Amino acid sequence: MSFKVQVGPPQISIHQAQTVLITEPDGQINWPSDNGLYFLDTRVISFWTLFANGEPWDLLNGGATSYYGSRIFQTNRAFLTEDGPIAPRTLGLTLSRHIAGGLHEDIDISNHSGKAVRFNLEIALRGDFADIFEVKSKRIVRRGRITTVWNDSRQQWRLSYRNRDFSREVLVTAKPTGSRTVYANGRLTLEVSLNPDETWHCCLLYDLFDGATKYAAPKDCLGSGKVSKHVESLEAWQRTVLKIRTSNEEFYRCFTQGVEDMAALRLPIAGTDHMVFIPAAGLPWFVALFGRDSLIVSLQTMLVYPEFARGALDVLGAHQAQERDDYRDAEPGKILHELRYGELAHFRLIPHTPYYGTSDATPLYLIALHAAWRATGDRDLIERHLRTAEGCLSWIDKYGDRDGDGFQEYQTRSSAGYENTAWKDSGDSVMYEDGTLVKGPKAICELQGYVYDAWLRMAEIYDEIGRHDGARHLREKAAALFKKFNDVFWNEELGIYAYTLDGEKTPVWSLASNIGHLLWSGIVPKDRAGRVVNRLMQQDMWSGWGIRTLSALHKSFNPYNYQTGAVWPHDNAIIAAGFRRYGFASEAAAVARSISDAASHFLLNQLPELYAGLQRTEDNFPVQYVGANVPQAWAAGTPFVLLQTMLGIRPNAPRGVLYVDPALPDWLPDVALIDLRLGKKTLDIRFWRDGAETKFEVTRGDTRCVVLRPIAEGLDFEAHLNNGA
Repeated sequence: MSFKVQVGPPQISIHQAQTVLITEPDGQINWPSDNGLYFLDTRVISFWTLFANGEPWDLLNGGATSYYGSRIFQTNRAFLTEDGPIAPRTLGLTLSRHIAGGLHEDIDISNHSGKAVRFNLEIALRGDFADIFEVKSKRIVRRGRITTVWNDSRQQWRLSYRNRDFSREVLVTAKPTGSRTVYANGRLTLEVSLNPDETWHCCLLYDLFDGATKYAAPKDCLGSGKVSKHVESLEAWQRTVLKIRTSNEEFYRCFTQGVEDMAALRLPIAGTDHMVFIPAAGLPWFVALFGRDSLIVSLQTMLVYPEFARGALDVLGAHQAQERDDYRDAEPGKILHELRYGELAHFRLIPHTPYYGTSDATPLYLIALHAAWRATGDRDLIERHLRTAEGCLSWIDKYGDRDGDGFQEYQTRSSAGYENTAWKDSGDSVMYEDGTLVKGPKAICELQGYVYDAWLRMAEIYDEIGRHDGARHLREKAAALFKKFNDVFWNEELGIYAYTLDGEKTPVWSLASNIGHLLWSGIVPKDRAGRVVNRLMQQDMWSGWGIRTLSALHKSFNPYNYQTGAVWPHDNAIIAAGFRRYGFASEAAAVARSISDAASHFLLNQLPELYAGLQRTEDNFPVQYVGANVPQAWAAGTPFVLLQTMLGIRPNAPRGVLYVDPALPDWLPDVALIDLRLGKKTLDIRFWRDGAETKFEVTRGDTRCVVLRPIAEGLDFEAHLNNGA
């Protein structure tokens, strides 16, 4: 595309694990702003500027060279020195940074003036140690327990904050070429002396401390020629993940960028194999452990990188709630929503220690466990997580169904809790048809579908381990929920399901994208699916860039608002998968194309978390949502789901089978999957359109394990009652 959309304000963001650096395009950190160096949910550097004898530098160009590194080119303005004036644009400055635990900063200055120069390079830096929640809410409390110490002999500047048993610290070590560093007036000052065509170099190492633990800055300079751990890890990742080839360059770029974004969002898990990770939710605000996000991403990446699911199941299972704690919305068996490490969480001023305010993570855990077992064939996954899974089942019955009526409801018990705890968790996301907000316990429609799906999947797991009575009981519960849900939530006249039941059990008929998740879960009878699909594809829901979160005819519709009119790529991927499940291949492909087209307008073909729900026309483009996370894990995983949907892939590794039902659209006439894993087998499969049909061949691996099977086969509910499909 000739026109590319910049998502969010111009800035440079780099990160690794839970260290994040966000700067202006020229590499500076202005205050006040949201920018800074963040470490374990605390902003440890809140101001960073660079001067030559008091004059700022001028930006030429710069940006992130990888998710963990950046490089910025600048030149000088005219300024005076003791030896005389220096003309503008005669000095070149390159600022390079990369993160691996701590931050390594390289400053290179070259002299193109034709004469010797001597001047002071000044770096002004401060830290406010604000909690990330304070920064995000723009309510920062000035702290009086910050100290700075300069050690001249070691050329180190130490910035520390301590509040009782909570502490954060930055140790900056200066290593300039041929000079020493002086600290005064809040600035590091270095004398730069250069002959013509000479280059001066300085390293600044930012070691970060969390109490007793040191997160050391990488020692080697960016571009030193040495192979970094980042590069080795990324190369191992690239060898392991699913890769594709296709003649559609647009979709290829979207898919490949998704793989790169997933690499960027990996959080390593201590004590595990170096290739086992859990995905962070998104940059810059959500580089943390999330329940719903990690599980949905695990489902999205099951074919691309099933180790995400292993990591998510392990870590979330380890944090499963064991007791009731109303402040944290915790109940026995519940899966967490969010875990934070900043000062506010440390002193329980916010409930994120962890916070359990999510109503869907618990059934999603069961869905992810089943999907991981089907993708990997690893029965040990079941045995290792069975206790957690049964805790989830217990929570669904006892706490998810708050009043015993057979439906799942949510309502916070916490003074600091969230009003809404489904995936649309903004405070204004659930409303009546007249726009007023729904209060009280809410039975959101997709929660019923998730639980229905989770029960059927767990029934298959119970059959696998010989617990047939338990499997039969879960299928009976699923049958009862299927019937009751379709009796209560369906509106025959409108051809839609209720968005939610309110606290009085009254259906709310606001049309939202959530009903598409019901198709993904399989809780919709076949004879109603077409009406749901048709309603979601009408113009008030269908923007042309994807399906909106809320109908444009609704009184609360706002195309620029978070969850009341904007388009979310991951939401569309789930809906497309639901369309295809019921046999609506062309509609699923239309959704896929709209998201792929939107991605082509964004820089790097990188899907943001969401974008505005404006109507597509011949002469417009996707419009950014202010504050969208980029990269964001749900968005990055979207092309994986869309491709799996169009190819009709369903792995059954325990039986050694990969079911396919390909239906490639004309805009994606061919695609080859490379290094697709099915349990311990690895396959390459080529798909291509032949007229109106899609054919395939296995080009590497066991041809017998890839079986053509219609994706809609076995949708009758009675089929689910017998055994796993």
